Amino acid sequence: MKLVLVTGMSGAGRTQALRDMEDMGFFCVDNIPPKLIPQFLNVMMEDDSIQKCAISVDVRAGEHFSEIYKVLETIKKQNIGYEILYLDAADDILIRRFKETRRTHPLSPEGNLLSALHMERRKNARLRGIAKYVIDTSNYTLKTLKKALFELFSDDATYDDVLISVVSFGYKHGIPLDADMVFDVRFLPNPYYLEELKELSGNDEKVREFVLKEPCTRDFISKAYDLVELTLPYYKNEEKHQVVVAIGCTGGRHRSVVIAKELFDMFEKGGKRAVLEHRHINLDAVRIKDNE
Repeated sequence: MKLVLVTGMSGAGRTQALRDMEDMGFFCVDNIPPKLIPQFLNVMMEDDSIQKCAISVDVRAGEHFSEIYKVLETIKKQNIGYEILYLDAADDILIRRFKETRRTHPLSPEGNLLSALHMERRKNARLRGIAKYVIDTSNYTLKTLKKALFELFSDDATYDDVLISVVSFGYKHGIPLDADMVFDVRFLPNPYYLEELKELSGNDEKVREFVLKEPCTRDFISKAYDLVELTLPYYKNEEKHQVVVAIGCTGGRHRSVVIAKELFDMFEKGGKRAVLEHRHINLDAVRIKDNE
């Protein structure tokens, strides 16, 4: 049986993730006390029809949350392989989501939200450190979250190789929390200052041509590709099956989008598993509204 433990920050998308995984054929359980997980898995394993299971574990378990680490050792003894999916988001995004949904944070029923988030990060730190997959949903839509989960957990995907997530972003919006490698392309001339390119994006051919015509651009892309390719076997040896390669410019709309797309194309042509995401190209997009 394939087991995924879904955890992370409250408001980061756990509930939506479980819904998406249920659509992929997972038997999903939300907010089960950690101590009950081994017994629950024993029951699940008696049912041959259940091949995939996703369980949400988080601070809603209260004082029992810390038991999860002993439970993980028990699961290993049961010879059940598991993967941990950790969902995260920036504090300001989480605060906005809580205010939109008018929900209270499980660690702060009286409403001191920022303090509750800081406490939750401390409680989650160890679990985040051992997670196989970390996804920053700060600028995700429901569609992009579902796509990311499909790439990681769908039966139609192959998981033998490391999945390379190439992400463009804008420094003024913050470095992605889930980035493993960050490349700064602000040294390239900025199309933003050209009137005919300002309103376009890196997906437009005119912007692409402007960015790629610089003599150093192709050299940079080539060396960045080589560096990522060099590290992939070492990430795999550490049993890390997803590497987030973040490409940043000032706003995340022009230069980083072009470079990220070029790198993504090179990875695909090189036979690598890769996905492409432009996090800040359109911040007006509808974002996740988690029901947690």
